[in-house]
Amino acid sequence: MKNKLEKIPGKIKSFGKKFIKGTKNYFKHNVLFVTFVITSLIEASLLRFFTVKNFTAISPIFSDFAVILFVGSFAYLFKARHRFKYLMTWSIIFTAICVINSAYYTNYVSFTSFSLLATSMQIFGVGDALNTIVEVKDFSYILAPVIMGLINKRLKNTSYYDGITAKKKSRMTFLKILVISFVSIGLFMTTVTGTDISRLYKQWNREYVVMKFGIYVYQTNDLIASLKPQISPLFGYDEAAREFREYYEKYPAESKNNEYTDKYKGKNIIVIHAESIQNFLLDTEINGVPIAPNLKRLSEEGLYFSNFYAQESVGTSSDSEFTFNTSLLPASNGTVFVSYWDREFVSTPKLLKEKDYYTFSMHANKGNFWNRDVVHEQLGYDKFYNYTNDYVINDEDVIGLGLNDKSFFKQSTEKIKKINEEHKNWYGVLLMLTNHTPFSGLEETTDLDLTYHYTKTDPETGATEEVTNDYLKGRTLGRYFTTAHYADQAIGEFVSELDEAGLLDNTVLVIYGDHDAKIKRSEYNRYYNYNPETDSRYEDDDERYDEYTKYEYEINRKVPFIIWTKDKQEKKEITKVMGMYDILPTLGNMIGIHSQYALGHDIFSTDENFVVFPNGNWITNKIYYDSQNDDAIMLDENATISEDYIKNFNDRAELEVAVSNDIIVHDLIKKINESKEVLKENENG
Repeated sequence: MKNKLEKIPGKIKSFGKKFIKGTKNYFKHNVLFVTFVITSLIEASLLRFFTVKNFTAISPIFSDFAVILFVGSFAYLFKARHRFKYLMTWSIIFTAICVINSAYYTNYVSFTSFSLLATSMQIFGVGDALNTIVEVKDFSYILAPVIMGLINKRLKNTSYYDGITAKKKSRMTFLKILVISFVSIGLFMTTVTGTDISRLYKQWNREYVVMKFGIYVYQTNDLIASLKPQISPLFGYDEAAREFREYYEKYPAESKNNEYTDKYKGKNIIVIHAESIQNFLLDTEINGVPIAPNLKRLSEEGLYFSNFYAQESVGTSSDSEFTFNTSLLPASNGTVFVSYWDREFVSTPKLLKEKDYYTFSMHANKGNFWNRDVVHEQLGYDKFYNYTNDYVINDEDVIGLGLNDKSFFKQSTEKIKKINEEHKNWYGVLLMLTNHTPFSGLEETTDLDLTYHYTKTDPETGATEEVTNDYLKGRTLGRYFTTAHYADQAIGEFVSELDEAGLLDNTVLVIYGDHDAKIKRSEYNRYYNYNPETDSRYEDDDERYDEYTKYEYEINRKVPFIIWTKDKQEKKEITKVMGMYDILPTLGNMIGIHSQYALGHDIFSTDENFVVFPNGNWITNKIYYDSQNDDAIMLDENATISEDYIKNFNDRAELEVAVSNDIIVHDLIKKINESKEVLKENENG
């Protein structure tokens, strides 16, 4: 027994030597594959470093590692000289995934989707927007394929490939690596919960999926999810229909009478879809000149909902149009306007048509942008006036994506005059355009002075000097102030033109911001912490530095929502938190329409409103909850928040996102109504 024990250290030592020798030998004869694995893993971690920040987390590392090994293992089924082409192809694919998602996250605080390929050509219509989207860091991932190329060149020069000829051994290596990849998957699965799997399947909480599963699993799952418009309607209908019925039994879209019920019934309605206008503009001045004086005036003269949020996803403006019209959330994958355009929804135009309203929409961009020429008809508009067919376009009137807002409004007024002559009641939505990213075309014509003026004092002599810094020049925020100021002027002129034409006498004017400007948080941080002495932001350790935090950025993405009439002005600010999907129930109660499938609420009939965002985050007047990080910030310091409070709203948020997506994917409104008709016919049969 003693002799056997004495031999154990020797056996361990021998095994260690063999393992080290075998490892060295493997690395020596598999340089290219090892390089592929290491570089691919590094760029995946680098992406999380630049985005969700959990680059040291074990779970996504295991997940990324397993995917890389699985994909890379098939290289061993090729001859040695052809493995480089295979691995290089995948290195480029992985790099493209990281570059695109890095740039997308910086600008939209989310990860991109294959479903956006259907609309990717629209980026060329956004002019020089790419200049503001891509940053230097987004090119760091390109080092991976560059390193692969350099390694391959060196291996060729050393006749490395000539020494690798054993086909049988290559197949064994393929199997071994495949086994290791499955073991890695097994280790990864030990860290996964039921909630994680559910969120992976639903895919709406993109940031969480990347944090837990890594970028490669996310993008693979996204590819599968992007096929849902074709695949999902074939599966899961019964479960979706059950969840749909249970939701509306528990949370019926009720219409309750209040002081605003039927207040504007029978009036004409003009809706202004204000592109990228944010709330803070209404109270912002540059060198004493207000950026949005007309919107400010209208907000003070009408009903102003100052805690209003858009609920858009990857479809930006088109998502807001959809939610505004239907009181549903955007699709979890892709966009309704492109991927689910043929579904049936209850919408404001359809409901008003039942009241004998003529309904129309107007836009100064091309009719097929976001597939609007098709979807607007589906939503119930009688006519869609657009850049392609209905407006006179002169070169001097084109700014950015199309006809400038002032010319658009002026020409639209003439069209509305004719509509007013031909129809007793009408409802029209006008989609603005000039204040669209990249907010360019007006830099040389603005009447805003975007410079910073201050008095500089010499500490030694006490002499003073007036200094002017052009601190917003060349910056996205500066351009945004310029185009937003122009857009506000256009709105002011439009209201005056409508008034002169007598079109405001029996009309309700509704204005909503379609989404925030998508300007990077770093721009706001510099703006609010500007140091004129250095022409940059204050240093982190400066006592004057007050960081513009992630939560401040999220909470201040509010957009304006105003309901205004020329006569009987309300002059009231409503501070209760409100979302885009609350407009149909709220405005509907005022004008006498109701959707039984609305997810939102009449803001005047709720004690405490709740707004869920497409990524699962939610907000009340008491708290903003970040579902990705399971974190929150208090908005009401006097409020008491219990665990049940958070759990109840969390459950409600997940349910609303799921039910809304089920309605869209499975065309539930149409199918449920068809089922009701069949039952009714059978009963009468």
